[in-house]
Amino acid sequence: MGALPVFRWRLAPDGYATRRQLRAQGLRPGGQDVAAQLERPRRRRGPLVAYLYRVDLALPVRPMTPARRAALAKANAARRLCPACRRDAGYVISAALGTCVPCAYPGPNGSDGSTREQC
Repeated sequence: MGALPVFRWRLAPDGYATRRQLRAQGLRPGGQDVAAQLERPRRRRGPLVAYLYRVDLALPVRPMTPARRAALAKANAARRLCPACRRDAGYVISAALGTCVPCAYPGPNGSDGSTREQC
C-alpha cells in the first residue's frame, strides 16, 4: 500500500470520518485500515494527526448485549473500589492517587479533623 493521503485540518473531503465521527453516526471502522490522515500544524511539536476512515466501508456498531452490559458495570464498580479501605468511593479513583482521597491524604494521627467519613 502506498502513502496515506494527507489533508489539512478541517479540509478533508466528504466520505472520510474519524473514529469519534463514525461513532456519532452509529458506525465503527469495522476492521478497515486507515484511509487518510488530517494534520494540524503546531509550532513547538510535530503536527497534530487525526486518522480518517472511509464512511462507505464502516459497519454498524454492535448492539450492547446483557452480558456485555454486566461486564461493563462490574469493571466500572472495580474502578470505584479503594484498594486500601475496600470501600466504594462513589467516584472513579484517580490512577495518580491509587486510593480514595481520605486514604491518600490522611490527617495527623489518622484524623484530619473534618466531618467527612474516614476510611
